[in-house]
Amino acid sequence: MPRSASFAAIAGFVAGIVAAIVTVAVAASTGAFDGSTNVVQSSLPSVAPQPVTAGASGHGLDAGAIYRSRIDGVVTVASVFASSESGGSGFVVSSDGLILTNAHVVTNSADTGVQPQDVKPADHVYVRFADGDQVDATIVGYDLFADVAVLRVTDPNVKLEPVPLGDSSTVTVGEPVAAIGSPFLEAGSLSVGVVSAINRSLASGTAFQIPGAIQTDAAINHGNSGGPLFDAAGEVIGINAQIQSTSGGGEGVGFAVPIDLAERAMRQLVETGHVSYGWLGVRLGTITPAIADHFHLPVRHGALIEDVTPGGPAEQAGLVVGDQVEHFQDGNLRPGGDVIVQVDGRAVTSSDQFVRLVSTRDPGEVLHLKVVRGGKTRMVDVTLGTRPV
Repeated sequence: MPRSASFAAIAGFVAGIVAAIVTVAVAASTGAFDGSTNVVQSSLPSVAPQPVTAGASGHGLDAGAIYRSRIDGVVTVASVFASSESGGSGFVVSSDGLILTNAHVVTNSADTGVQPQDVKPADHVYVRFADGDQVDATIVGYDLFADVAVLRVTDPNVKLEPVPLGDSSTVTVGEPVAAIGSPFLEAGSLSVGVVSAINRSLASGTAFQIPGAIQTDAAINHGNSGGPLFDAAGEVIGINAQIQSTSGGGEGVGFAVPIDLAERAMRQLVETGHVSYGWLGVRLGTITPAIADHFHLPVRHGALIEDVTPGGPAEQAGLVVGDQVEHFQDGNLRPGGDVIVQVDGRAVTSSDQFVRLVSTRDPGEVLHLKVVRGGKTRMVDVTLGTRPV
């Protein structure tokens, strides 16, 4: 397909990506458990952020200043497959042409019924910059676990304006944010809101979930996928990825993949062509004070092991589940199993938190767990395996 025709051809892209971006956020678990390409070398240079002055937009940030200083680094992404087309957004992250977007923007992982092992990249990918220039892009790699993809453009005539990456671990509820992208292919669209919640869990293209997601009421719609979510300083804190909706349109509940997780994926994809995650092989539930009281547990908080993968790292380390399934409040759990209360000296307060702590660990690393079973506390060392697709 000629480059000049590619964007016109994807005017009907919405149907192709609805399955991936119209979703309901799923509660965290560590399922399958723990849910919970061309290799191109790059120095991944850091980007010195241009100062963005907080203004009186009514949202605690100067949305206009962020737009003017960052719009040249935001792109529209067009993906062409053999029998379909889709579109989304992305943003430049390095002076040598690296672009971040969502994996579901440049693969068929959004298609209904596609299993992880059957995911394929687009046949052709194009990116259009704010000045209207459109060029070919290559897929460096993609990470279905985090819904992140890395593209590269090499056209020497393209002026690259990388945007700075922030720190998603410091994001707080209520802080102002701005999203820039191409909803419904309306390129260069700005929406403004606040962080509505943090540490959400999102469905991914695998049996595992994406931990630490940022929820926002900034308008996110079809085509915003892969675009940047900026904080008040104009730094990217997330990649806009999903919406929760009953109508199919944006209803003020959007979600972004945390940039810390996305940056980890990007570095591995650039350096090795693939991404690996540590894997414990458990499914977890959260111990609350009410659960502890009901089942007379000796701990008030923790992550209860509800299932283990046969032959997986957790089973090999001797971690066990309870024999009996019991109903309490609105769910079932196995209260007789091991409860993880610490990992590497850090207190574990919930299954979600444990998943976030483990999601940044690599295969082969050893977790030092403090575990409670039957009123007795013991230390268990577990060597992480490699998360299966």
